[in-house]
Amino acid sequence: MIRVLLADDQALIRAGFRVLLGSADGMEVVGEAANGADAVDLARQLRADVVLMDIRMPGVDGLEATRRIAADDDMAGVKVIMLTTFESDEYVYQAIRAGASGFLVKDSEPADLIQAVRVVAGGDALLAPRVTRRLITDLASRPERPRLDGSRLGALTEREREVLSLVAAGLSNEEIAGQLFVSPLTAKTHVSRILTKLDARDRAQLVVLAYESGLVTPGGPK
Repeated sequence: MIRVLLADDQALIRAGFRVLLGSADGMEVVGEAANGADAVDLARQLRADVVLMDIRMPGVDGLEATRRIAADDDMAGVKVIMLTTFESDEYVYQAIRAGASGFLVKDSEPADLIQAVRVVAGGDALLAPRVTRRLITDLASRPERPRLDGSRLGALTEREREVLSLVAAGLSNEEIAGQLFVSPLTAKTHVSRILTKLDARDRAQLVVLAYESGLVTPGGPK
């Protein structure tokens, strides 16, 4: 059973999500929070698997709440999906850096929201193609130098660095497999090893790491 916590300052939106997710097989809405501070407390108390986190909330907003959850070792298994009415590049970038494993706009189809919860609860990142493109465009357009020491990638093999660059380009395991002429299982294994070696949460963080380490450069080949 996937335990879901709803964090949104609008009661009507929480009610809609509760009905939608409560009717899905294998899901249970275990609590609701109207602000980020309560979301952090309830995520810990209720042992939520996934938090649907609104970005804009009074007091502690969703970004700060996500940072607190990601930084707390006691909540290492809690996954956050950021929800917003906006498709701002800056919000995507901040959400991923804060520790979110997914990013959805509130007008997503009900089936997409349910699938998002399943994907994130299963340990994968949820970055829809349009969101991935926005994140990549935003990262590539930033004028500042990479903030991550590129030597961190030293533990990766040449093949793993190649796979990481393809992940950063927004390719799925199946697409990576096709480009490298390997099986999807092999591609998935490479990605899993990269996650472990870089101590990264998920594919979303790998995109950021690839750009901030300088492995993938603005305007470079994808």
